[in-house]
Amino acid sequence: GSFFKQGFALGLDFTGGILLEVNYKQDLDTLNGIRTTLKQAGFTDAAVQRFGTPRDALIRLGPRTGQDSTSLSNKALAALQQVEASKPNGGNSVELRRVEYVGPQVGSELIEEAGLAILYSLIGILIYVAMRFEYRFAVGAIVATVHDVIITLGVFSLWQIEFDLTVLAAVLAVIGYSLNDTIIVFDRIRENFRRVRKGTVLEIINLSLNETLSRTMITSGTTVLTVLALFIFGGEIIHSFALALLVGIFVGTYSSIYVASASVIALGISRANLIVPKHNPNLDGMP
Repeated sequence: GSFFKQGFALGLDFTGGILLEVNYKQDLDTLNGIRTTLKQAGFTDAAVQRFGTPRDALIRLGPRTGQDSTSLSNKALAALQQVEASKPNGGNSVELRRVEYVGPQVGSELIEEAGLAILYSLIGILIYVAMRFEYRFAVGAIVATVHDVIITLGVFSLWQIEFDLTVLAAVLAVIGYSLNDTIIVFDRIRENFRRVRKGTVLEIINLSLNETLSRTMITSGTTVLTVLALFIFGGEIIHSFALALLVGIFVGTYSSIYVASASVIALGISRANLIVPKHNPNLDGMP
């Protein structure tokens, strides 16, 4: 529901706007002063974050109708310089390092390309798993992957966290990570169907999940520790990227165990779907 009611807080990459890199003569203890100054100057949608050294900052300004990038960047820089000049001893001098402009047309094209990137990845997954395993497994993998993408995107929509190209890259990484876990579970299920001659479908799938559970949890745990370090110490510029990975790894871990396997059961998988008859002349060539 959040997708349709609130949508996404799209970043500059998708909406268009201006990116300013400013450099101060002295280290910046906090960015709140810059945010306050820009807000008073009329840039209520300005996003400020640290970049590089403690003296550098990135400022993102939304597009303004009737104003070009030069006038907007000059206005923002003048507001910052005026505040610093009014302080005792001239304050902390500031200069403009670079200006980048992203037009609305480019932003709309990026939105379309982002959607196509996710769609193509899902189609590729469907084809690969159907060829490598069986079509029921392919559908189960897609259901689990779509589940992961929806929840990850839902977090950004619900809390209106900025969605930019780095988050899109994280979503694509989540798709690959979730698929890797799902393939391992499916491979064990197929192996146990061929190895364990007795037992119902539910018993064999449950056995397979128990056998792969420790591997899944250990792998996910070590990955989360690495991404958590990025989230805490990586700085504002990759904060959203790390958050998307954290959410995606969490939901991808349980979806590969519960969602993917449950989908396969719901689709009516059976031993006959995975065991090749002995009279099949192509038995030796099967994976």
